[in-house]
Amino acid sequence: MESSAEVHVGIDISKASLDVGVHQTGAFCSLRNDPAGIRSLVARLRRLQPQLVLLEASGGYERRLLDALAAAGLPVALVNPRQLRDFARATGILAKTDKIDALVLARFAATVRPELRRLSDARERELSALQARRRQLIEMLTAEKNRLEKASPKVAREIRGHIRWLERRLEALDKELQELVRSSPDWRVKEQLLRGVPGIGPVLASTLLADLPELGTLNRRQIAALVGVAPLNRDSGVLRGKRSVWGGRSHVRAALFMNALVASRFNPVIKVFYQRLCAMGKPKKVALVACMRKLLTILNSMLRNQTSWNPAYAYP
Repeated sequence: MESSAEVHVGIDISKASLDVGVHQTGAFCSLRNDPAGIRSLVARLRRLQPQLVLLEASGGYERRLLDALAAAGLPVALVNPRQLRDFARATGILAKTDKIDALVLARFAATVRPELRRLSDARERELSALQARRRQLIEMLTAEKNRLEKASPKVAREIRGHIRWLERRLEALDKELQELVRSSPDWRVKEQLLRGVPGIGPVLASTLLADLPELGTLNRRQIAALVGVAPLNRDSGVLRGKRSVWGGRSHVRAALFMNALVASRFNPVIKVFYQRLCAMGKPKKVALVACMRKLLTILNSMLRNQTSWNPAYAYP
């Protein structure tokens, strides 16, 4: 890999290997995804001085390399796998190999030039991992409770024992989450602001801190699009399709939905907003999605301006 005026690098990551492609030259190399391979790659990239290094999110296998590239001061960004495959198909690349994927990543970096995103630090990753584990425990609890309904008496005893263990573990995990949040002065202040809003519980507060660190740094349209609560058009010619929301950060959106449901009954601002939309003939689900977006906008404004909840405020 030789240096040029502007270089864009793509790295396809798997459990065992790092496959590296350079768009401008078509150069390709493969290294092991281990500490030695990462050190070698970082040294090569420092000499190359790329404009951007683009990685595909790979279920956590990219984390060590991300940390090493960020520590080396190299410009690095992540891309969603679906977005990358759509780009490959749009450019006529239907085959899929490690080398092709690496070069497609490099071409995507040069063509689309995605914005560099702030990378989470170790504490944020720990909070996010605990939140993910909490979701897994909830899923296991739900599955066991569903099995209990049809289980034989002997199996039911075993399932009930497992449910009790899961509930105890969930309670302990909630305490760990609270302790971690309160160990950071910045998180503690943000949590107090968030929890001051009627309808916002500890689960949503910690979810926002862990999985939406951009809250309070973006404008209302950007934060709505990031979470996936901004309605998207489906228009073509004279056709005016139904607006819908999709994409974004599904875990944040799921937690936000449950709290918007509570807020539509107990939060004075959201309740009036929800009732007005229903009175206008909007379906309840549509009204709830609109409440999700309004609630998110309020929280974003509060954190950006460091202001406490006040129902008298005319939030945008």
